[in-house]
Amino acid sequence: MSSNCGLERKLEALIKLKNIGRKSARRLMEAGIDSREQLEALGAVEVFKRLRARYPASLTMLWALQGALLDLPYYQIPPEIKAALLEELGD
Repeated sequence: MSSNCGLERKLEALIKLKNIGRKSARRLMEAGIDSREQLEALGAVEVFKRLRARYPASLTMLWALQGALLDLPYYQIPPEIKAALLEELGD
C-alpha cells in the first residue's frame, strides 16, 4: 500500500468533519494537522494560527474549525464561544 493511499484516507477523514471541504483539508494537512484528534488536541485557535501563518484566513475559518469540533455549522457557533475564541486568539 502506498503512502499516497494513507494521505488520501486522512484527507477524506478531514473532509467528513463539519465545515471542512477539500481545500481546507489540504491546507490543514500542509500545516501538519491530519486528524480530528490533532485538531482537538491543539484546539481551534492554535490550528487557526498555524493556517493563518501559511495562508490568508478570516475568522470564518476559526469558527469553522470550532464547528468541526462541535459538529456545528460555522454560522451556528454561539456568540459566547466566539468571544472566548477571540480572547484566546488575542489579536
